Amino acid sequence: MSCGEPHETDCSEVLDHLYEFLDREMPEGDCTKFEVHFEECSPCLEKYGLEQAVKKLVKRCCGQDDVPTDLRSKVMGRIDLIRSGQAVPEQDVALGGADRPAAAAE
Repeated sequence: MSCGEPHETDCSEVLDHLYEFLDREMPEGDCTKFEVHFEECSPCLEKYGLEQAVKKLVKRCCGQDDVPTDLRSKVMGRIDLIRSGQAVPEQDVALGGADRPAAAAE
């Protein structure tokens, strides 16, 4: 995704590292770059707001103490697959994740 406008920090870089920003897992200098980007790029700001809302909803509905261990392991495994490039998030959601047919996974 790109808004079509030139930015010091490219939209694709911002979106690729959005969860690191949300989770405060990046250096302060990178956080500042992202904040500047959000000020000038409404599509990325909208995506950030959506992901932030989803994260808050998940936290509220599934507090860490209430999540079954096996579910937590499955979710973390899926996140690892997506980060490694072995799974595509949009396909996982659309096709039901790990339960999708093998042909759809290719």
